[in-house]
Amino acid sequence: MFVRTERLTLRRFTPADAERFAAYRSDPAVAHYQGWEAPMPLADARETVERFANGDPEAPGWFQYAVDLDGVLIGDLGLNLHENLMQGELGFTLATEYQGMGYASEAVRGLLEHLFVERELHRVSAEADARNTASARLLERVGFTREGHRLSNTWFKGEWTDDLLFGYLRRDYLNRPRPTPGQST
Repeated sequence: MFVRTERLTLRRFTPADAERFAAYRSDPAVAHYQGWEAPMPLADARETVERFANGDPEAPGWFQYAVDLDGVLIGDLGLNLHENLMQGELGFTLATEYQGMGYASEAVRGLLEHLFVERELHRVSAEADARNTASARLLERVGFTREGHRLSNTWFKGEWTDDLLFGYLRRDYLNRPRPTPGQST
């Protein structure tokens, strides 16, 4: 286990996650703004989950954290750690049936706490397709600053798309206003 939040555990993937992983990554609504095509065959999911399970979260490159709710895989968070080991790029995916319940925000907040407080990263960035308003709102809700809008920048799934750029600095995270006991976030 890497992170424990009120309801979730961010952990390493295991082979037992392959079927759930294939299921949510095969959902066209989940895959729409992501870099893979749905459906995801179970054999591909098994291979991908095995690669994720063997990843090193402290090595440069992508590492995927499994998002676990009471023993059920509900999504994943990816962190692309820069060669300098002081900054990373965040990505997130959540199964449709768990969206809109605050799980994605909770998972991202938990990972940010781990990255900024325990690992002392300097900066975490994220990109979103400009049409993906739910992801943009989530990033802003958890504290990211919108830093840019690149017009017609990415050739993605047969069309040119706009990219929204977000960033979060460790100093801003550590100095953010904290809710008082009993206040919701």
